[in-house]
Amino acid sequence: MIKIFKSRFIGSNDNRSMDDNPERRDNMKDNNLMVFRGASKFVLDDELAKIVNISIALEMPLLLKGEPGTGKTMLAHAIAEALNMRLIVLNVKSNMKLIDALYQYDTLTRLNDSRFGDSKRDVSNIEEYIRMGKIGQAFVSDERVVLLIDEIDKADTDFQDDMLDVLDQMEFDIIEIDKTIRAKHRPIIIITSNAKKDLSDPFLGRCNFHHIAFPEPDMMRKIIRVHFPDIEKDLLESAVRVFYQLRELRGVEKKPATRELINWIRALRADPDFRTKDLIKGEVPYLGVLFKKSNDYLIAQRSIGRFRL
Repeated sequence: MIKIFKSRFIGSNDNRSMDDNPERRDNMKDNNLMVFRGASKFVLDDELAKIVNISIALEMPLLLKGEPGTGKTMLAHAIAEALNMRLIVLNVKSNMKLIDALYQYDTLTRLNDSRFGDSKRDVSNIEEYIRMGKIGQAFVSDERVVLLIDEIDKADTDFQDDMLDVLDQMEFDIIEIDKTIRAKHRPIIIITSNAKKDLSDPFLGRCNFHHIAFPEPDMMRKIIRVHFPDIEKDLLESAVRVFYQLRELRGVEKKPATRELINWIRALRADPDFRTKDLIKGEVPYLGVLFKKSNDYLIAQRSIGRFRL
């Protein structure tokens, strides 16, 4: 039976003041409902803001798809920062079982404690040896948290569907001690996928969805200015143009993403011998910051002579 929980947008035991943080205060409405409007290092477009906030209001998981480096994972960090909430991250692995995300029963430690008798724990009490997994931690938290389930497409279909059953009901059983763990607060749930594997229809039907497209150059300029407020205009324009030219190279398997561009600009600015006019002439240093595969690196290296801004 699915249980419907009323929203608790501000934990009753959270005594921290919002008044001393304008950014976090801006993410609150007058009626105390949480509204996400962005964070210090995250540029938010209107469409993404709408789907984030409706997912919070409807208490539904938000599934994010998009190529690596488009900010799917960073969005969860930004929501946690802006709304003054703790972030719990479940990094999904291909061989992961749902129970690993819920709890673990440490039988080995209990056996050792029983054999050697030097533990302060009561070995007859199995609950002493139960450790919460990431979903379990989100459920037992005294405050509402943001739960990021990262790269769900790595898991098999059974894991995906069973996980959403747990998240729908906001409870799970610990069979070893015949105990039901119920969520104290329904977390804000962000789920990411790199679209490497199709997700099941039941899974998709129980989530809100947003595809984060790779930023257009104008949006990318805004993102760069957030990270480098004092960046010179010539460097900004030259770096963006070269970056998008590199992304269009034929045969590249892993195109450089936003994080690579930011790191590349950081490298250029850290080099005392770098001059923007050299970039304009078509010299592209530090290709290894942008390309992480040997063949991609070689393709870029052979092509940089064509760059004339």
